[in-house]
Amino acid sequence: MAFEHYVTAGGKRLRCGYTTGTCAALAAAGAVRLLLTGRAPDLVAIDTPKGWRVEVSLAQPQLGEGWAQCAVIKDGGDDIDATHGLPIVARVERQNGEAITIQGGAGVGRVTRPGLDQPVGEWAINRVPRQMITQAVDRERKALGSTDGFLVTISVPGGEEAAQRTFNPHLGIEGGISILGTSGIVEPMSVQALVDTMALELRQAALGGNGRLVLVPGNYGLDFLSQHPLVPENIPVVRCSNFIGEALDQARLEGFREVLLVGHIGKLVKLAGGIMNTHSRWADGRRELFCAHAALAGADRQTAQALMDCPTTDGCLEVLDQAGLREAVLTSLLEAIQGHLERRFGPEGTVGAVLFSNQYGLLGLTPKGKELTNRWNNAT
Repeated sequence: MAFEHYVTAGGKRLRCGYTTGTCAALAAAGAVRLLLTGRAPDLVAIDTPKGWRVEVSLAQPQLGEGWAQCAVIKDGGDDIDATHGLPIVARVERQNGEAITIQGGAGVGRVTRPGLDQPVGEWAINRVPRQMITQAVDRERKALGSTDGFLVTISVPGGEEAAQRTFNPHLGIEGGISILGTSGIVEPMSVQALVDTMALELRQAALGGNGRLVLVPGNYGLDFLSQHPLVPENIPVVRCSNFIGEALDQARLEGFREVLLVGHIGKLVKLAGGIMNTHSRWADGRRELFCAHAALAGADRQTAQALMDCPTTDGCLEVLDQAGLREAVLTSLLEAIQGHLERRFGPEGTVGAVLFSNQYGLLGLTPKGKELTNRWNNAT
């Protein structure tokens, strides 16, 4: 059954979907109910971390001696990706004690490189989906008066093939897809819809008339600013998603003359190579940029190779720390980012950037980023 939640963007009405993590939790809840009652429910529902309730029918229910399994078909709504339509299967088995143990099966990848949500060697079932699965299983057993422990195995028929059309092989996740999701919901946004929505928000922000603007790619930037008050509260903050170039163009057209970009290094390091659309489908180059600037700072071949082997920018920072090169490389990257931002924004105003990492916190400001934050905070 269709998940009937919609968002409107760029004048279009787009249907939301739900993540592989939500599917796994729903399937696990259904399998527990099937095991404990001998009958699969017609519908199963959970409340996602976003607060939206997802209710679906189950597929492929099977019941055996001490085990049961059910599937939920992944529905990405109008945001179709490689996992859309795949069955996410949960098999539950009784185990001694009261613990709920989660593992992967066929079609779910394993982590082979450090720096991801799960440690090396673990199944690529991320932290929030694990919490959702555990809560769903616990809720079902309590509702039925059970204190049994359960082993929950998540598998995805067709997942290994689908993973080749995702970023997983590049990240170091092998053998299948990841079970993902932090909100539990997939909110679709077409490229044009995102750009149109951003343009509208910039137009509204410009009505304040002070010519100052903060751009953030997404929620990470908003969260960072809430914890690190680098700029005064009266300066508008607009989300620009991956469209850094379009955001700078539109900001200039709307009359902003001082623009500060605040973002995670995993996205903004790409600006050091002049990449103004930071989505991985368009371009990556993160490791290559770290490697090039490390070479300029005197890195040896071993350090360069370690950087090229890192699946994440946090991993790159760890390598640089081990080589004693973090400060030099970040300084070089920030100067390159500054140059590309100025070329895109033009000479009519001042633009700068702030880089941070969820693991390492504030990493640095470009030269003009320092100038802007100092001026804004010292203004009377």
